[in-house]
Amino acid sequence: MFLSIDVGNTQTTIGLFGTDGTNLMCWRMPTLHTDTSDSLRSRLHGYFAMDGFAFDRIEDAAVASVVPVLTRAWLRCFQRMLGHDPLMIGPGTSCDMPLALQNPKRVGADRVANAIAAVRTYGAPVIVVDFGTATNIDVVDREGAYRGGTIAPGVMLSADALFSRAAKLSSVPIEAPEHALGDTTEKAVQSGLVIGAAAQAEGLVSRIKAELSIEDATVVGTGGLARTVGVATKLFDAIDPDLTLRGIRDIWLWTREHEQGAQ
Repeated sequence: MFLSIDVGNTQTTIGLFGTDGTNLMCWRMPTLHTDTSDSLRSRLHGYFAMDGFAFDRIEDAAVASVVPVLTRAWLRCFQRMLGHDPLMIGPGTSCDMPLALQNPKRVGADRVANAIAAVRTYGAPVIVVDFGTATNIDVVDREGAYRGGTIAPGVMLSADALFSRAAKLSSVPIEAPEHALGDTTEKAVQSGLVIGAAAQAEGLVSRIKAELSIEDATVVGTGGLARTVGVATKLFDAIDPDLTLRGIRDIWLWTREHEQGAQ
């Protein structure tokens, strides 16, 4: 079995894949910057035991992390578990997709993983909107090249800033209201956060499509709040929560095949 690990600033997502590429299970846990390799290994043991998987059947793993201190912790964790290094995917990691950017070595590994998995699943052109700590839009053009995208504050980041700075506003459930016009404070906040995120995505995707002449591009939503925002818009052709994890595995497969071919 294979493990894909996507370490974000707020949440870490873990995907367990069978030898045939089937996604067997996904787990989400909070990203704690104080985690050690031992605590990470303990958490993995717990998830496997909880859902009845054999921990010793893990053969390999790949990690995409935007938290440097946890990158090292995950590396040590898998070194002890596997007896060898996992693939650590970061900016500049080689992949089988052209990166048509001014500085391709600076693009986040999770964004490239999204793009690769999206092309393999939906074809090109394709646009991915990833609702995480940040809301990222990643774009692959008609020729299959990654062209970049946009980065904006995520829904929860915006909510935390709003509730901490506006004394008279209290935390509300993050869900889509029925109407954009809120007739209570709670609904007004929900409209601003959720429908606002949907409208932002609609506007940016529309402009990107026009700029690249890819009006027929498939639009895919992913990330922890993709389903929540998806209720408030008809923008998405698909909601694909496991997209990043599959992309991490795709990069690992390509890297393994590339290394074997070079031998």
